[in-house]
Amino acid sequence: MNNMKACVTGASGFIGRHLIRVLCEQGYTVAALSRKEQVDFPSEVRIIKGDLISESCELERFLESCDVLFHCAGEIRDDSKMAALHIDGTQNLVNVALTKIQETQRNIHWVQLSSVGVYGPVEGESNKDRTVTEQSPIKPRGHYEVTKAVSDGIVTKASERAGFTYSIVRPSNVIGEGMPNSSLKNLAKIIKKGFFTYIGKKGAISTYVHIDDVINLLVTCAEDVRARGEVFNISNDCLLEDVVNSVADEMGAKRPKLSLPESLVRVSQKFISKLTYIPLSEQGINVLTSRTIYPYTKLQKCLDYKPKISIAKSIGNIVVKELSEQG
Repeated sequence: MNNMKACVTGASGFIGRHLIRVLCEQGYTVAALSRKEQVDFPSEVRIIKGDLISESCELERFLESCDVLFHCAGEIRDDSKMAALHIDGTQNLVNVALTKIQETQRNIHWVQLSSVGVYGPVEGESNKDRTVTEQSPIKPRGHYEVTKAVSDGIVTKASERAGFTYSIVRPSNVIGEGMPNSSLKNLAKIIKKGFFTYIGKKGAISTYVHIDDVINLLVTCAEDVRARGEVFNISNDCLLEDVVNSVADEMGAKRPKLSLPESLVRVSQKFISKLTYIPLSEQGINVLTSRTIYPYTKLQKCLDYKPKISIAKSIGNIVVKELSEQG
């Protein structure tokens, strides 16, 4: 029976909900920090209602007797809230954690949920072959990625204090039940209508990872001493064609075959959008032509761990199920 006390921020979010369920199944004592009034957690979970950036948030009570802290809180939609949550919120939590450690002489291991986005996009043409590892330079571009990178830095800096250790997990695009990824749902609708078109040469890469693989890694980082002081990327990359075919097969649609030259699409972006009903943007074209990969070599070497759930085999079922539940 596990006798560890786990504290989870972002508890009502996509990853937080799945993590709490697994922690309870594995016998952890769980405290959840959530901004929402109504949250469907297992009955044994101790819920602390609060916001990391609020002065009234009861972080001391939240971290009572904490052994491992899973920091999963994140803002993915509203740019104006990202700095406050990712930077100020993380600093507030670190300050209270360090005070707790000093008062109780009880160690806390911090498991930080980050993102491969902190490495930034490919420099130059999006279709350039690129391999990103944990040793790659941090070059975030968007507001979300920049603020998450700063959050990671706050955590690693805090680890210089006695009693505070960390592991940082950087997933690519996480898929699974209840996922907020609307782009995949839109992709499925376009495939169903027969409007999907590849862009450029074959071999574009899709960077996804299943929620179960991410949760298992988070828990592994809490329990395995080899994860202390380490950063891990996790992605189960596959060909874009595998993703598209998986979704098409699950929907009973024809597998797309048509491909347009990338140069033509970029020059005629607005016209092609009207012709194919695909809302193309520069970022969208970059995604559909990307050849960036995030190998899990370090995971295998350090933790004997690798993603187990095939994206090509699972993504079609997941997306179609999410669409049906959405109505």
